Amino acid sequence: MKKILITGACGQIGTELTQTLRRIYGVENVVATSVRSCSNHAVEEEGIFEQLNVTDKERMMELCKKYEIDTIMNLAALLSAVGEANPQLLWDVNMNGLYNCLEVARETGAMVFTPSSIAAFGPSTPADMTPQDTIQRPTTIYGVSKVAGELLCDYYFNKYGVDTRGVRFPGLISYSALPGGGTTDYAVHIYYEALKNKKFTCNLAADTYMDMMYMPDAIDSIIQICEADPSNLIHRNAFNITAMSFCPEDIKASIKKYIPEFEMDYAIDPIKQKIANSWPNSLDDSCARAEWGWNPKYDLDKMTVDMLEKLRIKLGIE
Repeated sequence: MKKILITGACGQIGTELTQTLRRIYGVENVVATSVRSCSNHAVEEEGIFEQLNVTDKERMMELCKKYEIDTIMNLAALLSAVGEANPQLLWDVNMNGLYNCLEVARETGAMVFTPSSIAAFGPSTPADMTPQDTIQRPTTIYGVSKVAGELLCDYYFNKYGVDTRGVRFPGLISYSALPGGGTTDYAVHIYYEALKNKKFTCNLAADTYMDMMYMPDAIDSIIQICEADPSNLIHRNAFNITAMSFCPEDIKASIKKYIPEFEMDYAIDPIKQKIANSWPNSLDDSCARAEWGWNPKYDLDKMTVDMLEKLRIKLGIE
């Protein structure tokens, strides 16, 4: 990677990825793009920033040629809960946006990284230690778009030789940017509320297990797979990756180790609960470990310590 264009740079992943890539590859070699301005002003003000709607292929091509882009990191997407409220918009952004990235890459020779998700699985998928290669029959439009995206990236690699790469992200937890309407969002908001109010109302059932990952590990995974030797990649576009699997009661217990007075109650969101119930409890990420050395650094308690420390600073809480 020498010249990188990031779509969706103002999102939960994009905010931290942009800043990390600028430190590693140089501010002048990372072009952050978004359909609108960022709440995190560093993304816009501390490097190159351009407005881009991923459904506008001509604008995407213009930027790739202008900055001589060799790597497109496509993070622009609507998430699961938001997508169920507007499936037509999700399909337009998630699928047509990816299609434009692949077409631009086909014409320019760029690499494309695009993330898939545990949402690519469904109720008929084995729920525990979900295999890398298994049945994928998701019941959300977000999940359908992710399966289609995995297949489309495989197609562009096999048909046109486009260097496509990707991972299946679990739920992601970050202190830098709030999530944007996903089913696993509770695992971010719980830390904010624990510090601010010492209490939290969870919208998923207490025993709802899902795979999760702390954002530093997610960022590392993107860089690692994009820098990996392509000859070692058997599964190019949909590697299972994970760092931990927990339920709401587990994260509550972890927080109470450091904030003993923290309490949590429940008000189940039926839509989010139905989505969560259709996803795996845990993933088998042995292929990612074998093919490009995936090895996460954070477990639940280590993440909790870092989240609380960083959020105290961010929120100005002693």
